[in-house]
Amino acid sequence: MFGNPLAVAEPWDLVADGYAEFAPAIMQPFSARALEFVSLSAQSQVVDVAAGSGMLTLLAAERVARVEAIDFSESMITRLTKAAAEAGLTNIGAQVGDGQALPFGSDRFDAGFSMFGLMFFPDRARGFAELFRVLRPGGTAVVSSWAPVADSPLMRMVFGASAAADPSIQEPRPNFLSLENPEVFESEMRGAGFEAVSIQRHSTMLTFGDSEQLWEVVLRSSAPLELIRHTVGAEAWAGRAALMKAFLAANYRPGRPLSTTAYLGIGHKPEY
Repeated sequence: MFGNPLAVAEPWDLVADGYAEFAPAIMQPFSARALEFVSLSAQSQVVDVAAGSGMLTLLAAERVARVEAIDFSESMITRLTKAAAEAGLTNIGAQVGDGQALPFGSDRFDAGFSMFGLMFFPDRARGFAELFRVLRPGGTAVVSSWAPVADSPLMRMVFGASAAADPSIQEPRPNFLSLENPEVFESEMRGAGFEAVSIQRHSTMLTFGDSEQLWEVVLRSSAPLELIRHTVGAEAWAGRAALMKAFLAANYRPGRPLSTTAYLGIGHKPEY
């Protein structure tokens, strides 16, 4: 059994609809920023690992020849495929699979991405190694991971609401062995073979009309909270949701901007 509950598909399957609808407000700015670190052309081949509902895939597909998206959540891939069809994008391949064992040949892609996915892999080293393997020599990878919660007022608000409903849920302390630590992030990318590695800090600011909108946008796209809802049942969840909404109503001032911060690791596969 995996130690991290987000390292398996179930919570992502459960949250797929809400994630596809509401998460772009938070996630898409990071995907747009990630694309800025890579030189892409109309001939580029791109892979998106742990693609989720396809925020980066859809942005990249507008400017490259082909994007191959892979995620272990079938529901996420279903949403991605639907979004691609609605956008009229025919240059996207989407499949269910494991980012630690990519179903692609070596030296294939000009660029590879994993937006807030590889950070959850049970074997991150294998995830980085597979991303390195499928890139062509000279290719670029961009991987993102959240900064510590203490650096993100938006995430602190979410954990505050969660603790109001269940005091056993506390704001996590920084994990210096994870990709929250830029030194670990750089070391793991270099360990996979990447060169000229750079870890860039990026923040995005969100503003909500009121606490109800904050609830909709942030909490309905939260895989951990969706897993709790599924686990505790409808009656218990209704009580928790009421407490969380009350916390947000008491602590969020309408129109107040809240930031969230991530690290983006950029690495290059050397030319042979």
